[in-house]
Formats: sequence, structure tokens, C-alpha cells
Amino acid sequence: MDYATARTVFLSEPETPRPAPGVPDTPARRLRDAAEPLATISFWSRAVNERFAALGLDFLTGYVWGRAAPMGEPVAPVVVAAFGVFEPGLIGSLYEQARGLASREEVLAAREEGSVESLRRLLADADVEDAVEQLRRGIDAVTADLAGRPLFAGLVSLPWPADPLGGLWHAAGLLREYRGDVHQAANVAAGLTGLQMNLMTEHWVGWEPTSYAATRGWSPEAMAAAAAELAGRGLADERGLTGAGRRLRAGIEEQTEAALAPVLDAIGPDLPELTRRLDGWSAQVTAGGEAPPDRFKRISG
Repeated sequence: MDYATARTVFLSEPETPRPAPGVPDTPARRLRDAAEPLATISFWSRAVNERFAALGLDFLTGYVWGRAAPMGEPVAPVVVAAFGVFEPGLIGSLYEQARGLASREEVLAAREEGSVESLRRLLADADVEDAVEQLRRGIDAVTADLAGRPLFAGLVSLPWPADPLGGLWHAAGLLREYRGDVHQAANVAAGLTGLQMNLMTEHWVGWEPTSYAATRGWSPEAMAAAAAELAGRGLADERGLTGAGRRLRAGIEEQTEAALAPVLDAIGPDLPELTRRLDGWSAQVTAGGEAPPDRFKRISG
């Protein structure tokens, strides 16, 4: 998939207005959602993708190698395990293809340089240093124990960018991958497969069934089988999550939120204002076409 196609598929407004999402409104969720477009500018940025294209990478190979590269050069099954919710054959194939086209050092440089370039264009007048310090304070509170957090650990291993906007992007990415790692662990502990995680989240947020999971490479047959397994466990039916399914998914969310508590405690009373500022900067990133405008995409994690 080339970048132009990816923009059409992922960076367009939804065809119909979205209903109110089903996710809880909590300080941890608000912080996560406020930081998401800043963290993922290295996925969507034109400047990043132009650098990837110069290395021979298209949108998908750039995404996979760019997100995996902080972990080093793991074998493909490790990347599949870390990414979790994507179809394994797709991720493994994209990763192996990408590694044959560009080095880890080239990919890491492209994602940082392109992200900073995009943020410099979109947030030219932003004073982000206090926000970076506050985010870094929160992140430092959870770096002592990296067990079960492979994507977060990969980012922890990288040096902090010297540019303040690079620091903002890196801090938002650390927050995102930390939350994502612990969220995936909570799903696994609940007995859900990667595909079932997608389907449960679709019901939780309010997507049409399979519409989000399909963008992760899963076949209709695989999605139907996973839905049948959820139904067999009494977790979902044709109307969505059952009472048992909603309790299970709420418990997963609560476990994820609990893991974020040290981050929020370390940020302390600066949290509301930090969240407000991140949300404003993310709105600028989204308005500038460097993040999905569909709120459902933003919160589906």
C-alpha cells in the first residue's frame, strides 16, 4: 500500500457520523487519547513516509519496521507477538520484506527526523518543554520494571531526541506503547486471542462488527470463527457484548487503567493542564492532515 492510498483509507472522515463511543471517561483515558495523534505522527506523517519511500519502503512496510525497530532486530514471530492484534502472516511478511530494504539505523533516523519536521510545521509556535518534562516524569515512574512491555522497552532503550518537539513525540510514543503493552497483557490474561481483542474492542467502542478488525489483515473466515468462539463463551452475540462480555471488557480496561496509575501520580496536579495542552496540539496535528480525523480510530486501543 502506497502512502497516497493509506491517506485515502485511514485519514478520511467517516462516511456517517459516529455515535458516542462506549469507552469510559477517566483521567488516564483522556491523557492517552490527547497524546495519540502526537505519538502516531511517525505513522501518518508525509515527511516520515517520504523518507521511508526513499529507503524503498511503502506505507505498510514502513509502519511495521518503524514501529518494530526500537526493539532491535528481533525475529518475525517476536514482532508478531508484540503487535498482537494484527494477522500474524501479514505482519511477519511485511517485517521480513522491510528488513531486506532498509537498515534499522536508517528507519530510526527517518521516523525521528520526519516526525520532528512535521511537528515543526504544525506546531511552529508551541512551547512544549514543560509538557515534555511532565510526561517524562510520568514515564520515569514506570521504567524500573519492563516485564511484559516489549514495545515500551524498545522505546526506553533509545536516546531522547535533542529537539523539544522530538521530545514531545518520543514522550507521547512511550506513553502510548506502555499503555498498549499492558492493555494487551490484560487481554491475554482474560483468555482472548489477538483477533478476539479486536472484536471485543469493536463492540466496546461502537464499530460495526469486523469493520476495525478487517483493517488489521484478518480474513472474513477468521473473523467469523473468532466471533463464534466469543459467542460460545457467552461474551458476545449478534447484538454486541453480552453482560458477561461487558464485564470482562470493563475489567480489562480497569486493569489497564491501574497500570497507568503510577504515571498519573508522578505527573500529579499538572495532569489536567497537560492533558488540555496535548489535546490542543493533537487537534492541530489532526487538522493538518497528519492523524486520522475519525475519533473511533483514535480511541480504539
